[in-house]
Amino acid sequence: MASKRELLYVLAVVFASLHIAMAGDPDILSDFVVPPNVVIVTADFFTYTGMRVLVGGSPPAAFKVLKASMAEFPALNGQSVSYAVLQFPAGSVNPPHTHPRASELLFLLSGSLEVGFVDTTNQLFTQNLQEGDLFVFPKGLVHYQYNNDAKNPAMAVSAFGSANAGLVSVPNAVFNTSIDDNILAKSFKTDVGTIQQIKIVKLQEKGCPTEVPKAKPQRITQSSQQDKASVIDEYRADEVEFRMK
Repeated sequence: MASKRELLYVLAVVFASLHIAMAGDPDILSDFVVPPNVVIVTADFFTYTGMRVLVGGSPPAAFKVLKASMAEFPALNGQSVSYAVLQFPAGSVNPPHTHPRASELLFLLSGSLEVGFVDTTNQLFTQNLQEGDLFVFPKGLVHYQYNNDAKNPAMAVSAFGSANAGLVSVPNAVFNTSIDDNILAKSFKTDVGTIQQIKIVKLQEKGCPTEVPKAKPQRITQSSQQDKASVIDEYRADEVEFRMK
């Protein structure tokens, strides 16, 4: 019996070690990875010119991200690194989101930003960044960036510890998917009507038809009309600016 327990213990340790070793992008057994459609490798393969549009370009009207990940820059495959340039017009927000496969190191080039993340104990860590500051968002945690300057834009560069960090937008994941309205209403302690109104706001942001499918028969207690209006107004104020291009 003891030997069986020891074997299980050893297997558990080995599994944990393998899990740690396999975390993040896998190691490659060559200097770099060449896509099948590339026949001749030159210096051009290791060069990405997609950020040139930033030089002398006009600032965007809404929050905008320019990425250099494996999808845009195939030479990053196997290199465990990627970048993004974040442009924040005055008063704009990069809404709460996560990167499931990488931590993020943000370097503020110009302007100011309020940033924050929430850990697994629901503790919020926030900071007001100035030009030249860096801030790290731990891997997989919900975080955001907000330019609370009503007059001046901001720009930042983010580095990721993966060639494909991934992105899960919290507002989109909750209100732009087919999660049942009754489940959302119960989760947010409100009613189905309020959830559908929020979904209409999200559809309007995307320029989609605003008809929301009818939900299944409601199984929770209705909130008062005053509470419903309060939730909608709060969502519109905080979320209507949460647009990503």
